[in-house]
Amino acid sequence: MKTHKFNYNWNLKDTIFTKDKGKVFSCFACGGGSTMGYKLAGFDVIGHNDIDKKMIEVYKENHKPKFSFHESITTFAKRKDLPKELYELEILDGSPPCSSFSMAGNREKDWGKEKVFREGQELQVLDTLFFDFIDLAKELQPKVVVAENVKGLLMGEARQYVMKIYKAFDEAGYYCQHFLLNASKMGVPQRRERVFFICLRKDLANQFLHFADMFTQLPKLELNFNENKIKYKDFKVNDGSELPMSELVEKYWTLKNKHHNRMSDVLKDLGMKEQRFGDNYVLNDKVPMTLTSGGGYYREDEPTTISISDLKLIGSFPLDYNFINNSYNNAKYIIGMSVPPIMTAQIASNIYEQWISKL
Repeated sequence: MKTHKFNYNWNLKDTIFTKDKGKVFSCFACGGGSTMGYKLAGFDVIGHNDIDKKMIEVYKENHKPKFSFHESITTFAKRKDLPKELYELEILDGSPPCSSFSMAGNREKDWGKEKVFREGQELQVLDTLFFDFIDLAKELQPKVVVAENVKGLLMGEARQYVMKIYKAFDEAGYYCQHFLLNASKMGVPQRRERVFFICLRKDLANQFLHFADMFTQLPKLELNFNENKIKYKDFKVNDGSELPMSELVEKYWTLKNKHHNRMSDVLKDLGMKEQRFGDNYVLNDKVPMTLTSGGGYYREDEPTTISISDLKLIGSFPLDYNFINNSYNNAKYIIGMSVPPIMTAQIASNIYEQWISKL
């Protein structure tokens, strides 16, 4: 059987991070999912930015960053006192908040509205934060910019934003491509689809081109992944952290069949009002579904949630990651909000091999 390029079952304490591929700074860093991916690929992640104080604490505990900025990206992008090293980056990374574009959210109804984050930070218009991030890229001028977002950004009216994103990157001095990638094909035991905008600075892009082609051809990044899928039964762990189902949830669990992936499917077949769309059944013979910060994840063959170890493995988080508050819901929140490290590691290694190593 083909092995995976990166092992989703890993520990921080046992991993040697070479830090020889270049410097990275991460925005909207949350618990550092993408940070761990860059580290696995050999990059040196020198710092991060986040608006959530609790996420800053968790990030510091696990990553010991050289630079840490607790403030909104809007404020951060306007700074003129940033460390010199931030102007010497190979990669600027970011995952702008995406609920305005998610198919599970209100989408168009929420566009342009101010929102308060989970911990009660300052009001922000979520669908403009992407452009604040691009403003930061324009200021710092890293060699490459990587921005991750939800699949819904490519659907319906949201595609107008994609055009604006391309225009903003162009004005910031970058050639841009975007990719819709599925984590389950990249060595992650999760069916998580995300769009990645990957941009190369124009002056560097021209180094790849022959003079005769430089106005008609761009240095395209090729991202093709087809690693073996990882089913839940391949790694299921009982570690004692599983939570019992509530009486109502267990009632619907007893009525499900093998065709039901979500509790809402059970309710639909019972002729009841569809609801509880975030409650999912993790099937032994399937790759687990997208892990979100607020969903419920229940085993198909026993009346409990999946374990914290399962959550870590599904998110390709290290098993010794310290959430500080190591409760089940906190672990699920942080992993659900983060880019799976292995997903980022796959992308980062390709960026290095195809672009950065040749500059």
